[in-house]
Amino acid sequence: MKDFLNNIRSVKNTISVNRKIINTLVILCFGIALGTFSKFIDNTASNDLSFVLEYLDVGNFLGRFAIWVLIAICISIYSNSPIRAALNVFVFFAGMISSYYLYSKFIAGFLPINYAMVWVGFTIVSPLLAFICWYVKGESKVSFVLSAIMIAVLFNMTFFYGWIYFDIRSILELVTFICGLVVLKRNTVKKSVFMLVTGLAVAFILDILVPFHFE
Repeated sequence: MKDFLNNIRSVKNTISVNRKIINTLVILCFGIALGTFSKFIDNTASNDLSFVLEYLDVGNFLGRFAIWVLIAICISIYSNSPIRAALNVFVFFAGMISSYYLYSKFIAGFLPINYAMVWVGFTIVSPLLAFICWYVKGESKVSFVLSAIMIAVLFNMTFFYGWIYFDIRSILELVTFICGLVVLKRNTVKKSVFMLVTGLAVAFILDILVPFHFE
């Protein structure tokens, strides 16, 4: 544990304050850009979009949770401390939902309050989740368990399944899930496969215990 804490302090000291501020501002701008783009796609008739965007159903994809969870995971584990992870993820979601709903209010002329409250709630709890998520980059048993849980969440956001059926929500969700596997992989193939198998087991348990899914 002492070595682990010393390693965290060492990583913290490798980045200057100015670089931390710049990184957070970039993440904020990234969130604002994605929120604006998401609402633009959502507010545009499908036949006015390019063939690729229409075929891939990008609007509905961005309206579901999988891609946003993956982005939050990436921001968290590539931040240089758990506190920074919490701050960066919060800033990202604050920028994303602000731009999305400002676009909704002043350009689209419609503000779905109930749906907005879901995202506001998600943004409020995101720093805590990001703080926990940061520890996934370690090699401890806790890190392994956290990785498996994240795989389980992404799996349930990617696939429909039951006793006699199994299907994919969309090709983009499948790509998101694969990207999640790459980001969360362990330091050996054996451990990565074990993480995937454990994650699938957790996903099936969650599917039984949790009466609803974030889509």
